[in-house]
Amino acid sequence: MNTDADESPEIAPTATVGVEYGPDSSPPSIGDGSIVRAGTIIYDDVSAGPGFQTGHHALVREHTALGEDVLVGTQAVIDGNTVVGNGVSMQTGVYVPSETDIGDRVFLGPNATLLNDMYPVRSDYQLTGPTLKDDVSIGANATVLPNVTVGEGAFVAAGTVVTEDVPPETLAIGTPAVHRELPTELHGGNNL
Repeated sequence: MNTDADESPEIAPTATVGVEYGPDSSPPSIGDGSIVRAGTIIYDDVSAGPGFQTGHHALVREHTALGEDVLVGTQAVIDGNTVVGNGVSMQTGVYVPSETDIGDRVFLGPNATLLNDMYPVRSDYQLTGPTLKDDVSIGANATVLPNVTVGEGAFVAAGTVVTEDVPPETLAIGTPAVHRELPTELHGGNNL
């Protein structure tokens, strides 16, 4: 990761940084030592700390605050109005809806999907994304439903569907997820 504080952001010529979405929007702020790869689109009113990186064709919508050393992988989508902590890694194809809160050192595996609407198109519902506390790991192809909190240090196995809160330091596995004791080798948080 390129995090030299004296380096300006490196933005690919085919990336679009600063998509206006309204008359009062402000250009995004991208931290030093960041790399924005080809095909990426970043809307106005986005802030990203130093060491921010994208894969190719990532999308970051308005009113998203990204901490330091955040990776938004190839074809990952953050749909705006979201807070992302420091040292977060979102792999290829991750989907993060609006109204989501992600803590520090969180890992989201390939094609992990977070949701914010309990009844899509069926009824009015106030969008509420999930909350992922510090040191959470979400496995590949896992789905976390709206308004669910995944506790600090919890581990969601690949392919799991999380329908209710996951306590801290717990393994969630299956469809729907059941909670088990976190295996010893998964204790201690993420080293991203």
